[in-house]
Amino acid sequence: MKNSYALVTGASSGIGLEISNELAKQGFNVILTARREDKLRNEAEKIQRKYNVAADFISSDLSDIDAPNKIFNFCEQKNYQVDILVNNAGYGIKTSFHETPMEDEEKFIRVLGTSVIALSKAFLPKMMERNFGKIMIVSSVAAFAPPSSIQALYGPIKTFMNRFSDSLNINYNDHGITSTAVCPGFTHTEFHTASGVQDEMDRVPGFLKFSAKKIAYEGVRATLKGKPICVPTRTYRALVFLLKLMPNWFIGLSGKILAPGRYDN
Repeated sequence: MKNSYALVTGASSGIGLEISNELAKQGFNVILTARREDKLRNEAEKIQRKYNVAADFISSDLSDIDAPNKIFNFCEQKNYQVDILVNNAGYGIKTSFHETPMEDEEKFIRVLGTSVIALSKAFLPKMMERNFGKIMIVSSVAAFAPPSSIQALYGPIKTFMNRFSDSLNINYNDHGITSTAVCPGFTHTEFHTASGVQDEMDRVPGFLKFSAKKIAYEGVRATLKGKPICVPTRTYRALVFLLKLMPNWFIGLSGKILAPGRYDN
């Protein structure tokens, strides 16, 4: 449909940008949103030229409590029918929990958690009217692991997001709406540099690090099929299976080797 779109948050780089490209490659019009307006404009123009689809953008900071309404109103004013909502925006906080100002924690929770709820709540009614909708929530393998000693709230919020995605499926599958929690492991993006944990990322073995393009390909495919959860790559599917079996002390011990810094005291 001419006005049918996929909306992608955190779309200026990394997994979000690759998801936008993957959706456009499959013929979907896209709306990109993130903070960097110039980057959004350039990427939207590239997508439009490369895939011959409509591509628009809106600059918005999801740490602002009014951002989800701003994004929704933008789509309403443009008469964009959002059939696919991709909640991807995220970052990490390196400082210890006791050292991080509460204001920073609240902004973090808004970006990774509250904004996901707010955007889903905003776009769900129209999806229900059409009896169709796809929601992707980019979560993390961290949702299945014990909380680490860095980024204290990151894993717990991702666990919550997985449960929220389950709740969407339970409540709205009968309305033709599916939600997919996409849970990647270590991925080559700007995330770790921006979050101040690039040193830890550099020490992770190469076989545990994958490209954002691969994550996007598997995540989009799973979302369009309506799968409730997607753990991209066989490596991480096997790891998640093992995480469900291994005791926490063993995860911490092996984590010191495979994910240096995450389980240090």
